[in-house]
Order: sequence, then C-alpha cells, then structure tokens
Amino acid sequence: MNKKISDKDKKDWQNFVSSKEKLLNKDLYSNKNQIQKEIIKTIDLHGLSLQNANNILEEFITKCFEKRVNKIIVITGKGLRSKNDENPYVSKDLSILKNSVPEFIKSNSDLMKKIKNIKEAKVKDGGSGAFDIFLKNFKE
Repeated sequence: MNKKISDKDKKDWQNFVSSKEKLLNKDLYSNKNQIQKEIIKTIDLHGLSLQNANNILEEFITKCFEKRVNKIIVITGKGLRSKNDENPYVSKDLSILKNSVPEFIKSNSDLMKKIKNIKEAKVKDGGSGAFDIFLKNFKE
C-alpha cells in the first residue's frame, strides 16, 4: 500500500521542521485545558560589583515576575578571574558573585515572595558558574 503525500502535507512538514518554535514542555501544563508557555530569561553579571549586581538582579527579578517569566538563568561566573586576591579580607577560595548573590536573594523577603526555587544551573546553562531562579505564578 503506497500512499502519496500531498503537496500541502509536505509544505506543512517543511514549515514545521524549519520553524524555530519549540514544543511546549508537557510538565508545565497545569491542566489539560490550560497551556502555560515556558518563558526563560537570562542575565549575565560578569564584571559587576557585588552591590551593582544585587541591585540589577533585584530589579530584573521583579520585572520578570511581572512579565510572567517562569525561569531566570543568572550567570555569575565561577570567580576564576576575579581580583579578590587584592583584598586581604576576601578568601581566594570564594568567588564573590557566585556565593553572595544567591545569599542576597534568599535574605530579601520581597524577592523570595516571587520565587519558588533557586538551584545550580544545568551544565548547558552555565553549570557551577550560574544558577536558576524559578518564579512563582503572578497570581500565587
């Protein structure tokens, strides 16, 4: 049984394959009638001072929450090139942004009201030089 594929089906398939649109993550369906689109934003804090990074990130989290972003990837770097060895009061074993920025977020009660979870990023998103922030739904 040899079926011919219509020109319309071929065109639809080519459009689908060439489209950059991603399939929705099935784990984000709150129920079968409601589809929640996954929205991910990334912010890179390389080269910023701790205070500047905290201020920028606080504003970024608030804006992302208001725009219903699901996940934020925060790139801090691993601290390998930081100049913390010039300061005798800073341990060379600790990178400044990598450890301090998540602590700043966790100590900020207003930000934590918007956040479900914070965890180290997947390797493809920066691994130990980044972390993920999963935001609550705007309605929660």
